[in-house]
Amino acid sequence: MRFRRSLQIETSAVIDMVPLVNCIFLLLIFFLATSNFISQPGIKINLPKAITSEVMQENTIVIAITSDNRFYLNETPVTLMELKNKLEKASRSEHVLIKADRDVTLSKVVNIWDFCRAIGIKQVNIATNQEMK
Repeated sequence: MRFRRSLQIETSAVIDMVPLVNCIFLLLIFFLATSNFISQPGIKINLPKAITSEVMQENTIVIAITSDNRFYLNETPVTLMELKNKLEKASRSEHVLIKADRDVTLSKVVNIWDFCRAIGIKQVNIATNQEMK
């Protein structure tokens, strides 16, 4: 007795794309749901532009003056009197960087600069954006 095998080979193999598309959509939803779209708060300052500006690499005390005349010492809001008191307590060998908005009057910047020089801080710089030539 001879049995016959019936072996049929399917020539058109089709890959089902539905599970792959489902996985991609689930990953997309997961990453959108877990990402953080909240921008970090910061001090909004429009710095003036200068061609001859240099990049500062040292640790400095940063004084920021916004367009609505608010003062920040190392990103901490302070009043003018608090700023002067904290600068007097600072080391005389430290450098000061003044980041003033372009709409701030020059007299405010000069007053801070003069106060720093009067208490003995030797290097006072003004922050600018580097303008391309």
